[in-house]
Amino acid sequence: MRNGFSLIELVVAMLVFSILTAIAVPSFSAYTRSAHRTDATRTMTIDAQALERCYSQGFTYVGCTQVSASATSPQGYYTVSVTMTANSYSITAVPVSPGPQTSDSSCQTFQLNNAGTQTALDGSGNTTTQTCWGST
Repeated sequence: MRNGFSLIELVVAMLVFSILTAIAVPSFSAYTRSAHRTDATRTMTIDAQALERCYSQGFTYVGCTQVSASATSPQGYYTVSVTMTANSYSITAVPVSPGPQTSDSSCQTFQLNNAGTQTALDGSGNTTTQTCWGST
């Protein structure tokens, strides 16, 4: 009786492993891109809350020092910028380049305004709000 594996058994095992890897890696990558979207939405929501607190105290968004005009999200996946006037604001998040979220073509731009309107655009400028924000 011989011990060990034949070359055919090793090739078959490598083939099965390759097929499983070819399926698992893209699926895992898509999952992590989707999970990292919360870095943008959470940061934007926190900024909006800070702006609303500031507005409730001074009845203007201008001069709200709790929110910077442009910053990187806490996990570092998005650049978040805020534009504001006395009565309105708009918060925009785009992926940091280079970074893992730049390959997330379905959610390239997130936006949130003072009316609470959430929008998202894909790489072609099409609306993908439901996919990206998930709850609107």
